[in-house]
Amino acid sequence: MSRRVLLAAAAVVLAVVPFYADTSLLQMGLFVCAATIGAIGLNLLSGVAGQLSLGHAFFLAVGAYGYVALAGTDDRIGLGLPTWLAALLAPALAGLAGLAFSPISSRLRGLYLGVATLALVYIGQHVLYSATDLTGGYDGRPTPRLSLFGLKFGDDSGITVFNVPLGQYELLWYLGVVLAALAWWFARGVVAGRPGRGLQAVRDGEVPAAVMGVAVRRAKTSAFVLSSVYAGVAGVLYALIVGRVVPDSFGLTMSIDYLAMAVLGGMGVVGGSAVGAAIVTGLPLLLGRYVDALPLLAEPGSGGVDPSSFARYLYGALVIVLMIFEPDGLAAVARRVRGLLPAPPAVRTHPSTTPHPRGGRP
Repeated sequence: MSRRVLLAAAAVVLAVVPFYADTSLLQMGLFVCAATIGAIGLNLLSGVAGQLSLGHAFFLAVGAYGYVALAGTDDRIGLGLPTWLAALLAPALAGLAGLAFSPISSRLRGLYLGVATLALVYIGQHVLYSATDLTGGYDGRPTPRLSLFGLKFGDDSGITVFNVPLGQYELLWYLGVVLAALAWWFARGVVAGRPGRGLQAVRDGEVPAAVMGVAVRRAKTSAFVLSSVYAGVAGVLYALIVGRVVPDSFGLTMSIDYLAMAVLGGMGVVGGSAVGAAIVTGLPLLLGRYVDALPLLAEPGSGGVDPSSFARYLYGALVIVLMIFEPDGLAAVARRVRGLLPAPPAVRTHPSTTPHPRGGRP
């Protein structure tokens, strides 16, 4: 089966999901879409450019709170901009935050860069808890509902298709799928083009890359800014899904989760980010949905192993196994499996119908 047929079939399946899935499943899928966008951005930075970052949660927070502050009309600081404009400007704010950090990120690498980005998370947490007039402090801020081209992303949208009313999460589902697909498409273009080859050269060695004519600092800055914009988009989508942003969501745990997504899917493999996001983000939600039917699991707070902790044990063990046996992640495992499958038979043309290079018979 050709790749185009598979993509078309996947598009059809994704298009009909809101007509059959309930709200919790749609929320689960939306969280995976948001995580996929953020994981692709981190993979471009860490997997393609080779720059370790532990501060991805900071840029998601900039995107989420940027949207809330730009579109907010509550008693906190807010500009009251149209929500569609705020959704465009918030990722730009995250990109500007990445650009502001680039003088540091372009001069550091490896563990030193990881520690520097880790400081962003602690600084961001302090600001989110302290700047109560802007962030709402511990209680957070409500997320204004998105309105795009007159279409309100809420239960009062007034849209009905095949006698199925499309509410907030149904409309957000289509938005999240489109954004994740665009993020994947753009990242693949970056990796396959000249910028991607430059970033890979920086990853393999900064001195050889400079000798080959790559502007190392500019390439590292570009990777950091692009990764920050991706995180900002993921932050905006996350804020729209949860309906209220709180500082606890954007801690070190979120940064570690995104790094685990990139590692599980395969560092430097754009499509692998979606697989890693599905495992790290979707697995705890899926286990929580069916906690009553699964043995060894208990409701949160009941004293047993809750679904979230159990999921962390599972994908933590998976990370260890992959690092030992297949450091390139699940993408490399998929390539190995495809290599074991028999190749499709070649279509051979009858000799009498094969044109001769000089126009005569063979």
